Amino acid sequence: MSQYYNSQRTKGLYNPSSSEPFKLSRSKIDLFLSCPRCFYLDRRLGVARPPGFPFALNSAVDHLLKLEFDIHRANGTKHPLIEKYGIDARPASHADLDKWRHNFTGVQYLHKSTNLLIFGAIDDLWINSKDEYIVVDYKSTSKNEDIIELNQDWQDGYKRQMEIYQWLLRQNNYKVSNTGYFVYCNGQTDRKAFDGKLEFDVTLIAYEGDDSWIEKTICEANECLKSENLPESGDDCDYCKYRSAVRKFEK
Repeated sequence: MSQYYNSQRTKGLYNPSSSEPFKLSRSKIDLFLSCPRCFYLDRRLGVARPPGFPFALNSAVDHLLKLEFDIHRANGTKHPLIEKYGIDARPASHADLDKWRHNFTGVQYLHKSTNLLIFGAIDDLWINSKDEYIVVDYKSTSKNEDIIELNQDWQDGYKRQMEIYQWLLRQNNYKVSNTGYFVYCNGQTDRKAFDGKLEFDVTLIAYEGDDSWIEKTICEANECLKSENLPESGDDCDYCKYRSAVRKFEK
């Protein structure tokens, strides 16, 4: 068995007879929207999709961005990127920011009607002159074209990610701006030489969030978890298509 994958988990699964809150991450809500069957197999039955290998370079970029913005947070100053785009914002200080950034804690809210503990880890938090918190998410990639908007279908998940973070903060009674920002780092490939360093073009992309879908989705995910029947697959789920194709050859 791969050290990165446990094909049959027995811990941390949803138990419909348990009275304890069940932790449900932002990414698992997105999994439910993508494929209810994969979601059920994962959270209820303990059979998750095989994971991809971690993107170490992306994690390094995230870490360095956090360090950079934290310098301005400590000094109470605006980051040059915020100045460049003329944004009414500065990095926010908050006693819980480190916890909110941690993958296994994040911003949490107990959804009482379902007893689901919803959580998600933010990358950064800014604040504007209206004392509204601004959710900020870091993204890194390497594309030939300039990245100035989120106009691809696969980027819809980024938008939902932002909206869940906004929703979580609002459920914790914080004043949150509808406008969030993606700090997008695009690795440059047109340099004459590598010289032991990778350079990035950094853009700031504004996004107007709408979290009106989240309440309904949480309730639907809860009903899925409570069911004793395996739900249908998502229309575009490659994992389910693969399993279906393999079954034709298995006896």
